[in-house]
Amino acid sequence: MKSGFLEKLVARIDRVEPGEIQQIVTRLIQEKGFLENVFEALQEGLIILDPEGKITFLNRAASQFFGLDPAKALGEKISEKIRGIENISLSGSKEAVYRDVEIFYPEHRMLNFYLSPIDDPKNYEMPLGHVMLIRDTTSSHAETQENLESERLNALTLLAAGVAHEIGNPLNSLDIHLQLLNRKLRKLAPADRKHLTGHVETARQEIKRLDTILKQFLQAVRPTTPRRESRDLNSILRQTLTLLEPEIVSRGIAVNLELSEKMPPALLDPDQFQQVFYNLLRNAYQAISGDDGLIRIKTTSTETDFIISISDNGTGIPPENMGSLFEPYRTTKSSGTGLGLLIVRRIIREHGGEIEIKSQLDQGTAILIHLPHTAPSPRLLPSPIIDF
Repeated sequence: MKSGFLEKLVARIDRVEPGEIQQIVTRLIQEKGFLENVFEALQEGLIILDPEGKITFLNRAASQFFGLDPAKALGEKISEKIRGIENISLSGSKEAVYRDVEIFYPEHRMLNFYLSPIDDPKNYEMPLGHVMLIRDTTSSHAETQENLESERLNALTLLAAGVAHEIGNPLNSLDIHLQLLNRKLRKLAPADRKHLTGHVETARQEIKRLDTILKQFLQAVRPTTPRRESRDLNSILRQTLTLLEPEIVSRGIAVNLELSEKMPPALLDPDQFQQVFYNLLRNAYQAISGDDGLIRIKTTSTETDFIISISDNGTGIPPENMGSLFEPYRTTKSSGTGLGLLIVRRIIREHGGEIEIKSQLDQGTAILIHLPHTAPSPRLLPSPIIDF
């Protein structure tokens, strides 16, 4: 539609013939339908607001981003339909707004929106309304987080080399001197020895604890190469359960196994994956505090992946902690180091897999491991067809 068409039409509306009016209305309907089809085809969300901030139009993408029903959203104030933007004033605003927003319903997404006024050529002080453009930045945000994590791990790796030298060697020396001191104490009278032996034993236990933390730290950040063997994943799971069985039984926790009988052998490092299952199962039973504790373990296999599921009906993970599960030394346990999940994810990723964690407070946690059968092989694409 040419610029100024509506203004010219309004200026001569009293002189327009009835037949011409029908043609004009038909043209307006066609133009409106064309623009709506263009807006609906956009992958970006589009919302148009009137001067009071009420929704006059939203396309399909915007409806999906925010979980809105277009029929119910029209005529409603956007601040009542979309949380997080209620503090943005739209009344008479001539300023553009550029913001990032994180939403959790209907899907967890990172969005970026640009809110711009629609100028009124006859009244520059008051806009006709506002247009909001919304982009889904979830994938780019995830890529940025991965880059930050990679930089963090590289820094930790450099730190690990210094820690191993500056702390590891003195710890070994202290332990040797405490052993020598313990031999001297054995020559004392029992009455004199009893009090001092307790202090020496406490010091040795603390040295062992520091040594364990140091080894876990080095294991978490130091790059390793898996020693792959063709092994049965179900067998590794059962072996790990056997190691943990006394503790699980003492807590009165039941274990429900659903292990697929049609699992092909997996090419992996069995020692590393026993450590993965050990850490995850230990986390599961430690999260269960009441009666009727249950751990479910399920294995399945698709054409390309192994899928291992470990879930519990424990206390769950608070929402505010979900974003920092894999950060070193972040733990809710009084005696934990916060390195277990970091080690688990590093091992899984070194095998080409990925880990997914879902949790609800007071309902439990479910962990899914996706592990490829083999490394993806190159695929020859068909030759392009060239017309001359």
